[in-house]
Amino acid sequence: MTLANYCIIAACLLPIISAGLAKSKGFGKRRRDGGFDNHNPRSWLANLQGWQARANAAQANGFEALPLFIAGVLVAQQAGAVQGKIDGLAVGFVLARMAYVYLYISDQASLRSLVWIAGLAISIALFFV
Repeated sequence: MTLANYCIIAACLLPIISAGLAKSKGFGKRRRDGGFDNHNPRSWLANLQGWQARANAAQANGFEALPLFIAGVLVAQQAGAVQGKIDGLAVGFVLARMAYVYLYISDQASLRSLVWIAGLAISIALFFV
């Protein structure tokens, strides 16, 4: 398995980590005391405020970013592109997404948007390696 393939796995786990951060407000509490409501999780998440709400939004955006990135890696590999270039771009994407989650949670909107553009550019670049 290539480094880029491992990066696909890492990119798939980032939204799950973001979801855990979003739900952390409710860990260890009973549902009636404001703890996480696994019977109605989307409604519970919709009522979050502050950094937990932003972590939930980062989760959604993380899932939205996956298809283009995964397709880019697979198309580049299928086309026989230089694996080192694919690996470098894939690592860059994962680092950009990690920075994106951090910037989203810490409410740095302008910089977050720039990092989002970088991640998108990397995903697109994979199709032309």
